[in-house]
Amino acid sequence: MNDDTNPPKTKSVLREYVEAIIVALILALIIRTFVILPFTIPSGSMEPTLLIGDYLLVTRFSYGVQNPFTGKYIIERQGPQYGDIIVFKYPPDTSQNFVKRVVGLPGDVLEVRNKQLYRNGEPVSETYIRHIFPNRILPLDNMPPFTVPEDQYFGMGDNRDNSSDSRAWGTIPMENIYGKAWRLYWSWDSGEKDRRGEGLRFNRLLKKLE
Repeated sequence: MNDDTNPPKTKSVLREYVEAIIVALILALIIRTFVILPFTIPSGSMEPTLLIGDYLLVTRFSYGVQNPFTGKYIIERQGPQYGDIIVFKYPPDTSQNFVKRVVGLPGDVLEVRNKQLYRNGEPVSETYIRHIFPNRILPLDNMPPFTVPEDQYFGMGDNRDNSSDSRAWGTIPMENIYGKAWRLYWSWDSGEKDRRGEGLRFNRLLKKLE
């Protein structure tokens, strides 16, 4: 007598694997779209806060729940606040993602005079910034008074002398913002500047971003 029970079992096992893979992909898509987004730091514009080779997690629900197709917020929470590090679609080219620190909210009047940021007429104390050319006035070191439009945010890099930010290309629409940078989960020094520095940065693993 022929044993015809094995083929169905084989098909069943294959089906289970396929279903498991599909479910895993759907869950990964949901998590990436609505919960956590991984992001890699490719440039030094946010040094010393974020270094080239840092891998960070962005909380997608920081400011609400977005429609993944339009970027509009379906459920809105409190928007970005001063000092938040945000990841967003670069306004001039939304195929690129940028990371900057929020320094201006809708309605704020911002001005930069000789590297000093002023908000609504008052100088802003920024302990997190770096000036690699402290004694040299660069093109972005002065900006006339500018009012941040409604539903827009003004972002600047912590590495002020080496950052292309809202001073150069304008404000960030709310629908462009993915969320708030939350925590580093990996950091690798590629040794581009100093070969001796190549390797894992243990002191940055799981570091909370502020």
